[in-house]
Amino acid sequence: MEDQIATWLNKFGEFLPYIMNGIKALIILIVGWIVASAIARMVRKRLEASERIDQTVGSFVSSVVRWVLIAIVLITVLNVFGVEVTSLVAMLGAATLAIGLALQGTLGDLAAGFMIILFRPYRNGQYVSIDGTSGTVKEINLFFTELATPDNVQIVVPNGKAWGAIITNWSHHETRRVDLTMGIDYADDIDKALEVMLDMARADQRVHDDPEPWARVTNLGDSSVDLTMRMWADAADYWDLKFEFTKNLKEAFDAAGLSIPFPHRTLYVQAEPGTDTGLGKPQES
Repeated sequence: MEDQIATWLNKFGEFLPYIMNGIKALIILIVGWIVASAIARMVRKRLEASERIDQTVGSFVSSVVRWVLIAIVLITVLNVFGVEVTSLVAMLGAATLAIGLALQGTLGDLAAGFMIILFRPYRNGQYVSIDGTSGTVKEINLFFTELATPDNVQIVVPNGKAWGAIITNWSHHETRRVDLTMGIDYADDIDKALEVMLDMARADQRVHDDPEPWARVTNLGDSSVDLTMRMWADAADYWDLKFEFTKNLKEAFDAAGLSIPFPHRTLYVQAEPGTDTGLGKPQES
């Protein structure tokens, strides 16, 4: 009986280091998991509290932080059991390098997407032009930006191209300047035409008083005196104002007796010597 007890004690003594290592590894795993999750939540809250950082960034960064910490915890657990982690880390590094080289374009889009979400040169719902391609932003993720053209055609722009291109954001500012150019005949009253334009702008409540509407002669064309009016309005009213004023100014000019000329030419027909064709007078067309 005593021999059996001694044998069991010897076996227990042999397994005791493994049991202790298992308990230690379990404690490290549980504590590490809790700490990693807590740090990830803290990082996410800090990022989401900033107005300049999109919520997508907070979620992405916190997820990366969490899994990096968990990876460190797992390596520590393996080390507790005596597993040689140096070769394992080297293999993981080589695999990561190979995957990175194979997916360098995708990783470039990922990095660019992160920068776009972080610095937000455009947001959902804004009308932008990316390297000459224009449309309303429908979705921004870490790999591509989806645009919809005014006639509702989907355009997918890889974030790598978007971040490296010139971006024009037509919706970034709350106000925009509306420019309209109208031509009148050289015989018309310029001051009267300018007054008609300014009166119409001042009467529209969508036009801002500061800066106040502006109208000037901007060009002397081949067949018209060109007048330009500039007025500031909310960005949401830009297109309505531009279209309505183009129509209403034409009608207001007609009512005021102002003409909008079209290009015309004066032709002189030279008759042959000794002939009388009656075409020697200038003909206009």
